[in-house]
Amino acid sequence: MGGPGDPPEGTPEGGPAGGEDEYRSVVFDESFVRAARLQEYSAEERMADHAPAVRRRPPLHRGLTRQALILVLLIAVAFGTAIYMGVRHPYGSPETRRPVEPLRMTVIPLAPTGKVPGTADAEYLYAHSPAAQYEVGAEGIPLPASRSTAHFSDSEVVTALTTAKDYIVRSSLYPEVLTGRQVRPARSLLDADQLDQFDQSFDRPAGDGRHAPTGWLVRLDPSRAQLADDRIRVQGDLQASESDSGTLEVTADHTFVYALRPTGAAANAPVSLFTVRRELTFRFTRDDLRTHQVQLLASYVQAGPLACAEDSTSYFRPLLAGQTAHTGGPAGTDPYETDSPTALCGTLAAGAEPKV
Repeated sequence: MGGPGDPPEGTPEGGPAGGEDEYRSVVFDESFVRAARLQEYSAEERMADHAPAVRRRPPLHRGLTRQALILVLLIAVAFGTAIYMGVRHPYGSPETRRPVEPLRMTVIPLAPTGKVPGTADAEYLYAHSPAAQYEVGAEGIPLPASRSTAHFSDSEVVTALTTAKDYIVRSSLYPEVLTGRQVRPARSLLDADQLDQFDQSFDRPAGDGRHAPTGWLVRLDPSRAQLADDRIRVQGDLQASESDSGTLEVTADHTFVYALRPTGAAANAPVSLFTVRRELTFRFTRDDLRTHQVQLLASYVQAGPLACAEDSTSYFRPLLAGQTAHTGGPAGTDPYETDSPTALCGTLAAGAEPKV
């Protein structure tokens, strides 16, 4: 006899023993049944409504799994952190800018001991003077071999040296600056915080060590002298060093020699030489390097032949060929007055003049 679950004819030949069929291993658990999209109507429902045998069940709305919820939470936290850091530190911590110091300047006229030598040939004067081996123009302001410092790269040092040279060229060699027609070529290179001092120096010149135009640039009195040769002789050097982690300093020491004749004089009028030595100290912050501007900290100038009795604050008024220094000297210095100009004058050594 076959078992209650066996077919009357018995188990088919070749079928699984004991009535086991191959689909017995498929188990439809409760969660599977609940998730089914189709549901069979009951017999009573089908008889009453003449409905189809099955109906479609609305899909179950499952919540987010724990892993998905954690992932969403992590993304939200990361996004919020990025926004917070961007708002609080958008470009990193800016460096504290050191206040720009006013330029300190000293201008010393050098008076000749006798008549100023001169001749009609400027080249002859140069050849028989200490400037015989000087270079012409900007060639006499070479850039030194640059090296990086502890906090500044080689390119930053080169930028500082190049910008300092540019200021020296514009303030000592440009004809429009030398003749007093323009100040903008030099002014345009100054740090914005020094422009007020610069402008006041030209609007209201004073011999107070702060506001002399001749401390900023070489400026010849156009009513007295003019260039007889635009091939100005120059010699000197530049040096760069790091003063602190955010500042470079460049020191410059150059001597300029100009061939001059009286304003309006004929081309064959006697020519004399006028010498200006400028020792300048520049400061550069990283902002200055980026904008190619300078801070001029100190200017020490010696120039001659000049008469000590004449004011060299606004213009240099050179003594020309055949002239001598006037007697007398500048007003004295009152040590009790803080704004009293310092009366300084030197003597131009005979060896500094050409041998005619």
